[in-house]
This record gives sequence, C-alpha cells and structure tokens, in this order.
Amino acid sequence: MNNQDSLSHVIVVGGGTAGWITAGILAKRFDCANNQSMRVSLVESPNIPILGVGEGTWPTIRNTLQSLGISETEFIRNCDGTFKQGSEFVNWVHTPKDGEKSSYYHPLNSVYHSAYDFNLAAYWLLQDSENRQSYDFATASQAHICSVFKAPKKITTPEFSALQNYSYHLDANKFARFMHEHCVNKLGVEYISADVLRANIDNDGYISSLQTEQVGTISGDFFVDCTGSRALLLGETLGVAYQSIKDVIFNDRAIATHVPYENDDSPIASNTIATAHQNGWTWDIGLSERRGVGIVYSADHTSEAEAELTLKSYIGAQADSLSYRGLQFESGYREKFWKKNCVAIGMSAAFIEPLEASAIFLVEAAANMLAEQFPSTRDDLKYVSEQYNDIFRLRWDKTVDFVKLHYCITKRRDSDYWIDNCAVNSIPESLQDKLKHWQSHLPSKYDFDYAFEPFVLDSYLFVLYGMQFQTKVKYISNRLTEWEKAKYMFDQVQSVANKLNQELPTHRQLLNQVKEYGFSTI
Repeated sequence: MNNQDSLSHVIVVGGGTAGWITAGILAKRFDCANNQSMRVSLVESPNIPILGVGEGTWPTIRNTLQSLGISETEFIRNCDGTFKQGSEFVNWVHTPKDGEKSSYYHPLNSVYHSAYDFNLAAYWLLQDSENRQSYDFATASQAHICSVFKAPKKITTPEFSALQNYSYHLDANKFARFMHEHCVNKLGVEYISADVLRANIDNDGYISSLQTEQVGTISGDFFVDCTGSRALLLGETLGVAYQSIKDVIFNDRAIATHVPYENDDSPIASNTIATAHQNGWTWDIGLSERRGVGIVYSADHTSEAEAELTLKSYIGAQADSLSYRGLQFESGYREKFWKKNCVAIGMSAAFIEPLEASAIFLVEAAANMLAEQFPSTRDDLKYVSEQYNDIFRLRWDKTVDFVKLHYCITKRRDSDYWIDNCAVNSIPESLQDKLKHWQSHLPSKYDFDYAFEPFVLDSYLFVLYGMQFQTKVKYISNRLTEWEKAKYMFDQVQSVANKLNQELPTHRQLLNQVKEYGFSTI
C-alpha cells in the first residue's frame, strides 16, 4: 500500500460494547449506509462470549445513542435498561460498627448547579459541622432524589432530555445484540462472523489483513482492536506492552451474579450501590428484570472463598440459589494505544477496576476522537496517533488518580487491604500533591486544567467531602464574601429537591411507563 493511498476500509476486531459502539460511531461519521467510499466491517468470533459484566455508563451515552439514531424507548426496552443518577458509596468512610451504615452519594450533578460556576464547598465547610447536612444533600438535589428511589424524569419528558442528569444501567449482552442489529441494519456496518487466527503484517510493519478460520483472509486499511484483554492486534501482533498499575490499584479479581427481585414491585435504585467490605467492595446495579451484583477484591489480600462468603452475606437469603462467575483482571494500560494503522479501544487498550464505571465512557471518547481525527492516508498517521496517545494517556492517568482517591483517604483500618491502600507509596504523586494542597486550599476549577480530564471539580468535591476530607477552613474564611448568594443556592437545592420529590415518579413506575407507552420523540 502506498502512503498516499486512502485509508478507506476500517476493520473492527471484536464485538461487545467496545466493538459495536466504535463501529457505530465510525459508520455514522463516514455515512456508510449511503456512501460506499468508506467501509466499516466488524469481525466477531462466534465462539468467544462477551464478558458482559460492566453495566454502568456516563451521561455521554445519551448523546452517543441519540447521534446514532437510536430510540431511547427501544434502547430501554431491549437492553433491560434503567436510569443511573450516580453512585452511593456505603461504608467507605470508616469501619462500620454494630450494623451501622454510613454512606454518601456521588451524583451525576443536578442540572441546576455546577461548582465551576459557583463553588458552594467553602461555604458548606464553614457551617457548623454538627448541624449541617452532608455535602451531597446540601449541594445536589439529585442526592435527595436517589435516596427515595425516584426517577430522573417523567414519561412526558422527551427522549434523552432530563429533569435531573442521568445515564443508564444496562445488560451488556443485550446491549451488544441491540447495537449489532442497529449498526448492521441502519448504519451500514458489514458484519463478519469468524475466528481470527492471526494478523498479517506488511513489509513496513503495518497490519495488512486478518487470517480467519471460517472465511480466510480479510484485508483492510485500518484496524481497531476490541479483542479485550488479549489485545490480539496491538499487543500480540504489534508488540505493545501492557503497563500494570497493581501497585496503585490492588483489586484484580471479581465474582459476579444475577439476583432476581423479590417481587414485581420491588424498588429499583437509580444509582449504583458500591459497598465497602473488609477486603474489597460489592457493586449492586438495578436493572429492570434483575440486579447485577458482584464483589471486587485483591487476591493478595483475601481468598476467592472468603470473597464469595462476603458476597453471599451481602446478598442474603437468595444467595445459595444463585450461580456465580469468577473473573480475573489486572488494572493497567498499554504503553501506546495507537501504533501504525491500529488503535486499541476498550479492554485491549486499558482496564481499571469498575468503581466509577469509566470504561464505556472511555470507549465513547476513543471512538469519537478516532472518527473526528481519522487519518486520510498513512502519511497522516504519525501526527494523529501521537496526539491520540498523549490525550488517552492523560485520560487514563487521571482516571487512576480519581479511583485511588476513594481508597486512600478512608479512615478504615480494619484490614491490611485498607491500610495498604492508604500507604503513601501506593498513591500517585499527582494525587498526593493535590491532597496536600487541598488540606489548606479549596479544590477549584484551576486544579483541573486539561480539556480532556474525565473527572473534574464536582466529582472530586463529592468524593472528598463525602469521605470527610479535612480542609482547614481558617485559611479560606476571609476570602468568602458571597454568603447571601450561597444561602440562596443552598435553599434552592432543597426547594428543587422537594418539588421533584413530589412530581417525579418512582424509578420502577417510570420504567413500567416506558415499556407501556414510550417517551415522546419530540
């Protein structure tokens, strides 16, 4: 292939969430359904099951689905979808005693207020600590809504519009099947069912084709590796090494199961519930037909048998009747995400434990950047790939910092797991520097000065002050001059929360209405 020849055929290797989101975004951008000058093919093994554990998303998924021409109603109906308004972190602050429960919310933020516009945290810190509301309830109406199982919108709210910001929980296997049908039938993606045996390399070190068991050789110009942790193309073929971060993020095992609701009108949480235990944490995700529940832990700190006992204790009476699936992973990322004419997206590029459900968001971000910056010829690859690698290394580094934050400022000391997580040598220097600064300075938007940071000011404030991080208010009290405005905004949060609590349906009520009537598309 000549370096001036057009890169006109993109082959995505691997289905699942990463593969189908990427193929859909590329095919939509290239208008493959109507324009034959660009082709997007997806090659998927008929013999490798989808991992299908990650079921949480970020609000960006609404824009992605809408841009692909997907109906929100049909998505919810076909993917066991529910609404996600954030996460509740239970027993992360300190070791529970005598059955007590402590928790805080990291909401997806009320649409009415952002700390970027006016930072209420300083005014909250200066209130009487004995009598003030928790930070989440004081600054976000969404925390109130989540606590009473309310939905983020009404059935009369148009598709993808919000009264409170939201994303989704979904069944990953059903979502992959749904995306498969939509991408092939509506967006012009070519589907090839085949096992890839190897990738073939040309004389210049570029991938030229795939050798498959069922259909022989498949030639292409550009390749997207969505083959999961195997990283068949970027890792095995092009030799890009995997960089472990096990010294920072300890968890490397999970056990997952599906838990049926006790009855047809059981409440459905509109947030992920992440509960800390002595040697790990459990996730609890409410889908419309079941709960997805599992435990994440470190094999260096506890055994599989002990982790399963913890999970079964969390689930309760139904636990012994369920089937369980064990998973192994190692948090980390490739030294490069893009080499030559191949980019890795999803687990083939990186994986960090699912505490903040960042995986699907980073798939969306990767696919959108690839589509926006897609090289026309091989001559364009160097600049675009270097830019891409720089941005995604930043995104993954920032994700590691934010996930580690949840662990390293806890007051729990009931096991080596928590003690080790708080050890200074396990905390990235970038996060150490911020935490030291924030002991005497309020976190501000200037601490997050990169356009592509995945976690920004509001998210950090919810976790920091949800975890009872101490900022010395004596250093900031003389700088606060807008108490009247702050009081108005605190009151507004309560007013909006009360109004929405009266007007919004429960989460289950809305899901039942969506299944029966659907949202308005206008």
